[in-house]
Amino acid sequence: MGDWKDKVQTDLLMRGYALDVAKLPLPHLWKARLVNPATGAPYVMPGFKPPADIDASDVYVPRGDGTNLRLLVLRRESAIAEEAEPEEEVPSGGAGPSQKAVGVLWNHGGGYVTGFPEIAYMGMPPHMLRERPCVVVCPDYRLAPEMPFPGGLEDCHLALMWLRSHAEELGVRSDKLFVGGESAGGGLTAALCIYERDLLRAGQDGVRVACQMPLYPMLDDRPTSSSANNEAPVWDSRLNRLAWDRYLEGMDRERIVPYAVPARETDYSDLPPAITFVGSLEPFLDETVSYVSNLRSAGVPTDFREYRGCYHAFDMLGDSSSRSSAREFFIRRFLHACDTYEAPQTMKGQDHA
Repeated sequence: MGDWKDKVQTDLLMRGYALDVAKLPLPHLWKARLVNPATGAPYVMPGFKPPADIDASDVYVPRGDGTNLRLLVLRRESAIAEEAEPEEEVPSGGAGPSQKAVGVLWNHGGGYVTGFPEIAYMGMPPHMLRERPCVVVCPDYRLAPEMPFPGGLEDCHLALMWLRSHAEELGVRSDKLFVGGESAGGGLTAALCIYERDLLRAGQDGVRVACQMPLYPMLDDRPTSSSANNEAPVWDSRLNRLAWDRYLEGMDRERIVPYAVPARETDYSDLPPAITFVGSLEPFLDETVSYVSNLRSAGVPTDFREYRGCYHAFDMLGDSSSRSSAREFFIRRFLHACDTYEAPQTMKGQDHA
């Protein structure tokens, strides 16, 4: 598989930095060695800084245990202002009284064991912000092994509740709340949609999600034909086993709930419409295809594309052609979802605490 590792190294070099992909250690995967290819000196990946046209701010939301959850809130005020009616006064960072913006909860990747919200700068959020008035909220959710399941899911639920409760002041429509993320963030997206649906079915205070966008999601702790012996770059079988072991630490693997491992779900009805894609070389191929099939069988509208010859996170780390293709597909379907899907909140969901 050395040719694949040579390919990802070449892709990264063409983008101006180099990543040592031979071994990516846990639990500090994001500290993988970045070097200047000319001098060998440490190099700061530019993708972890906000693009010049994106406004980023932090909000802290209290958890029940007295600690705070950090939310990275992303907006593009110029694009939002352009969409407002001329006679309307547009509040800073909002879409004005017309409530035209979409609210997006975006969960970062990292195998449930690493990562941070600023990874969003490398992914789809800046492109969503440029194409349609929206506000993107990225939770700095707790990670294993310090906080295995359900810590991350609880934080994502808290962030989604905050987004719903503050929809009016953020200038977003409460009936257009989307959830998305890549890799483990995609897994949390699927888990959160299942969780919110089940809360609502039980008559409890859940959030109605208008669209889910789990990109190459990490959904199944059990080996599949694509994850069992995979040596592709960025994420392979070894890392996958280690990450799941840490995230599910202390749990009986025979009694795993779908909120921890979404592939364990058997009822896919009443879940939000979905947008997703995956590379053909990566471990999550089979579980993504299975998730798509299950959603479609349950009558859930689902847009899906498989990219041949692409490895994990190719939309952020791959060559320009594959990145552009994935971005074009995703944004086209995202815009369709913005125009098509709505999920009015219940009476509880309309509270603005």
